[in-house]
Amino acid sequence: MAPYQFIERPSPFNTSTGKTLPIFAVTPAHIETGSIDPIALDWAKKAGFKAESGAVLLIPSSDGHLGGALFGLGANPSEAPFLTGRLARALPAGKWHIETAPLTANRLALGYGLGAYRFERYKSAKAEAPTLLIPADADATDIKRQLAGVFLARDLINTPTNDMGPEALEAAFRALAVHYKADVSVISGEALLAQNFPLVHTVGRASAEAPRLLEMRWGKKGHRRVTLVGKGVCFDTGGLDIKPAASMLLMKKDMGGAANVMGLALMIMDAKLKVDLRVIVPVVENSISSNAFRPGDIYRSRKGLTVQIDNTDAEGRLILADALAYADEDQTDLIIDMATLTGAARVALGPDLPPFFTDDRELADDLADASLSVDDPTWRLPLHMGYDKDVSARIADLTNAPAGGMAGAITAALFLKRFVTNAKRWVHFDIFGWAQAERPHSPIGGEAQAIRALYHHIGKIAK
Repeated sequence: MAPYQFIERPSPFNTSTGKTLPIFAVTPAHIETGSIDPIALDWAKKAGFKAESGAVLLIPSSDGHLGGALFGLGANPSEAPFLTGRLARALPAGKWHIETAPLTANRLALGYGLGAYRFERYKSAKAEAPTLLIPADADATDIKRQLAGVFLARDLINTPTNDMGPEALEAAFRALAVHYKADVSVISGEALLAQNFPLVHTVGRASAEAPRLLEMRWGKKGHRRVTLVGKGVCFDTGGLDIKPAASMLLMKKDMGGAANVMGLALMIMDAKLKVDLRVIVPVVENSISSNAFRPGDIYRSRKGLTVQIDNTDAEGRLILADALAYADEDQTDLIIDMATLTGAARVALGPDLPPFFTDDRELADDLADASLSVDDPTWRLPLHMGYDKDVSARIADLTNAPAGGMAGAITAALFLKRFVTNAKRWVHFDIFGWAQAERPHSPIGGEAQAIRALYHHIGKIAK
């Protein structure tokens, strides 16, 4: 069975059937020492090709047709492990294969596949793309699985809110579950109050589409219990504490946590990992209406803790609070939550390095190792309990927006920590979910962050 696709698209890869054109991936040293194909070397010297990182030079055949390509890796190829993604956007359409490359086969093919991503759902004309032959010694099945998970996350984030509101996100969630024969349950609208999800209802009640809590279960009882929780704010106006116009331009991506846990779930289910998997996604649109929640309001959470609303734009942690409390009732081995939660995380580490928070040192070390192993960058930030007092409110148990603006990513994580008391292990990822600049392995737009590292880690513990 092929992996699930939210948007059907042709594969970036070809098979060995028919002729494929060669790509010579080289460093400057290969040019200097002449240790590549003689025809390619002669053309490189005539064209002044220096094998700079990402440089592409097309090579003619002896009869004047396209004969192949040279691809520069730069002096230190290890610094850009997915540089081959540039080939997917730089080569002309046709079938290609890597003839020579001082790269591992899996990195080479995965990098190309990541770079081949295009979001063309709203384009009237779709460009024809080149395809690459996956090397024989690469794990083609797992490469395609990881790409499917990444592409799902990117597709969901890139889709504008008029086509990716709460109802549409639920439909995508259900379609993913159907593909892998997982069970789905949904609690929507006023039923959220009846079943004790008051904060999810509070944040989403002003929207034209009802707030909801999505849950998916897959796997066998008795296996390691892993629960994924993703923030699903389909659009964030900021509520009554409204964002300025410029800050709303990317708010379709505020469901990036939901998109990423769905991409991770795809990988886990497609690989048939031995886990008892649960996916929980609270889904809302933080809108403005006569019934929108207000600054100064106080609400009781599912866990019983009361929360004072000091900023309606700090809504993500509210819906996660109910979802995490629900997840924590199941005596889970590992809870992973992912959310586009704070600007403070971006200030600290930038858009490409998502921080994670956990008070479990062994888990932190394992996640750091996984991140390095698969070149999916993450960085641990501290759950510094000295700031826990800042999460307290004067007339309620908690505030959703501590005053002062200092250590915002940490205080947000400490807020969430109050709702996880039973799980053996918990980790919170504060992701950006967006690539601000084009990179070899991704265009500008929605991005999967940390899910390849998490997939690698879960694969190791699912024994």
